[in-house]
Amino acid sequence: MSAQLAFGTYRIFDGDAEHIHALKDAITSGVTLLDTSTNYMDGGAERAIALAMNGLPEKVLKDVEIVSKFGYIQGSMMERVKEDETFSDIVKYSDHVYHCIDPEFMRDQLTYSLDRLNRDELDCYLIHNPEYFLLDAINKGVEEERRLDEMQRRIFDVFVALEQEVQKGRIKSYGISSNSFSLAESDREFLPYEELVDQARKAAEYIAVESHHFTTIQLPLNLLEQEGLRCAAWAKANGLRVLVNRPLNAQRGPQMFRLADYDEPVDYYTHLNVILELTDNEMLQTFHNLLNELDGNRHRFSWIGEYEAFYFKQIVPHLRKSLGSLEEEQGAALAQSLDLFFIQYSKMVAYECSKTTRQSLKDELDGCASTLQECALSFLLSQDVIDYVLVGMRKSRYVQEVGGIFEAPRG
Repeated sequence: MSAQLAFGTYRIFDGDAEHIHALKDAITSGVTLLDTSTNYMDGGAERAIALAMNGLPEKVLKDVEIVSKFGYIQGSMMERVKEDETFSDIVKYSDHVYHCIDPEFMRDQLTYSLDRLNRDELDCYLIHNPEYFLLDAINKGVEEERRLDEMQRRIFDVFVALEQEVQKGRIKSYGISSNSFSLAESDREFLPYEELVDQARKAAEYIAVESHHFTTIQLPLNLLEQEGLRCAAWAKANGLRVLVNRPLNAQRGPQMFRLADYDEPVDYYTHLNVILELTDNEMLQTFHNLLNELDGNRHRFSWIGEYEAFYFKQIVPHLRKSLGSLEEEQGAALAQSLDLFFIQYSKMVAYECSKTTRQSLKDELDGCASTLQECALSFLLSQDVIDYVLVGMRKSRYVQEVGGIFEAPRG
């Protein structure tokens, strides 16, 4: 059976009506797997799924599976932990990211997920990147055998707890989503996976059930990162299903690429000229200079994610501070024009990035006569060890575009 399209909700938010519509369109068009996580938009992605499914006919919903994940401590959960609500074995990887797969933490997060999803039972619950323990142990200089043994101990303990949750009827199955599954075995951050099925069998035996409910792995795989095919083949040989994430966000060495073509925005220069004319005076010269500089550097970003990080970390704080120094009416009018410009600027950066990607990956894309996204997804669809390809589709038109690629004949 060929791979199927699944809806990845990494950036889906319940406060955005467009996201809800995209989810509804995906479900009614035949998408049967929705992938989410407790930490996606601080629970907003799970709430969005519940909103999208509310009111849809039962005949449409009966085949829709929801996969969620746990492990990250961020957002409101981070606030809870820092206010002295403690769980065992928390990995404090950075000031902004903690991680935990302790059984009590898993049970706590599952309760929250079921509440946000408005469900009594979850189809599949995945441990989300358990290798954070390995990363932290490496940074602390823990020797390899000791850290791997401890990693396996933690996985076994939570497997037992997950098997218990199956018996309670709160989940149907479980698995692991790990970026480390896509690394070479020689990599220090590689998470050994060949013992996982045995761990699941032992966990089932520990609670005296006949067979385990470890069913699923998830890992990054794309046109540039193919090491994970070895793990996918192992999974299929052991009766597990394979979910693939990051099909279009690919990494080669330290460099990230968005494997998608974007059209040049036809309204970009109109909005640029309007905002430059509006700010062409002494009072607004700071804005004028910034916009000219941005226009001149629109091609300097290697991928759209780099621009988005730059925009939110540097441009937005700068604009807020500068707008705050203006009179309220003037600041509001300028902010509206700036919003319109940055919508077009983001599209222009995406267009420039796609040109750069085409040039940088010309050898890998040799023979690609279609769009970058078509070539990238067709590669994954040709792999018989993949069951689902998770694609982020925040707009209904993305659902239609990606769905068209999956439905196209493949030779």
